[in-house]
Order: sequence, then structure tokens, then C-alpha cells
Amino acid sequence: MRTVNAPTETPLQAAPVDTGFLESLIGYNARRAALAIIGHVLQRLQPYGLRVVEFSVLTVIAHNPGVTSRQVCAALDILPPNLVGLLRRLEQRGLIEKRAHPGDRRAHGLYVTDAGARLQAQAQQAVAAVECSDVTHLNAAEQATLIALLRKVYQGPAAA
Repeated sequence: MRTVNAPTETPLQAAPVDTGFLESLIGYNARRAALAIIGHVLQRLQPYGLRVVEFSVLTVIAHNPGVTSRQVCAALDILPPNLVGLLRRLEQRGLIEKRAHPGDRRAHGLYVTDAGARLQAQAQQAVAAVECSDVTHLNAAEQATLIALLRKVYQGPAAA
């Protein structure tokens, strides 16, 4: 029986991909930076059973007792129908509760429960650790500058 040696294949070296134009765009860079950080945030939130948007909603409620769902939507740029399901899940987990709003009979104020406050505080500490220089590669002054510039982009000149 005769054996035939297969031709030796060498992996092709990939040619560098030109992303120069994309790298000149604010949106492209902001998205790439967000993706780099969000992976770490997701890992940190996993033990708490929270997605990023749930953490954001829980945090706004924790830091603003009595806030209305309308205010949460405006603060986080969430569509009202999307917030309804988020609030339901947080309420079912016993993390938040709705109470009659003292100034508006038609509205409900949102409050964290004791369990919600504990979970939010732990998750907040874990998420804050992601923004350390080991993950972002930025010192405190650079972080402050980047945050101010990003806020200026999404909030307009008033953020400056």
C-alpha cells in the first residue's frame, strides 16, 4: 500500500485590515470602548442575576426613592413599554415596590426594598471596580475627561 503525503499547508497570514476611517469616528470608538467594558460588567453582575439595564434601573430607583417610571424612562432613555417588563421582573424578585405617589394620584413612586437596597449596593460596588485603571487603562483624570466628553456628546452642550 502506498501512502501519499498531503501537501504541507501553511496558514495564510492575514493581511492587515484597514479600519482607519472607522477609527476616526466618535461612534465607532465609543461603541468599541463600551464593548470592551461591558464584558467585564456582565461578569460582575452575573452573581447578582442582573442584566446591565436592570442594574441601571435598580440603581436609579435606589438613588432616587419615589421616582416615577416616567422619570426612569427619561433618565435612562428607555421606552415605557420596555420599562414595564423590567419593573415587573424587579418587583417579582422582591427588589422594588410601587407605592402611591404623594403628589400625583395617577402615578406610583418606585422604591427599593431592603433586599433590593442590599443587592444594588453590592452590585454597584462590583460594577465600580470595573472602571479601575486595570480595566480601562485610564487614570482618574483621564476617566473624568472621557466621561465629561461622552456626556457632552449625548446630552449636548449643557453637559459641558
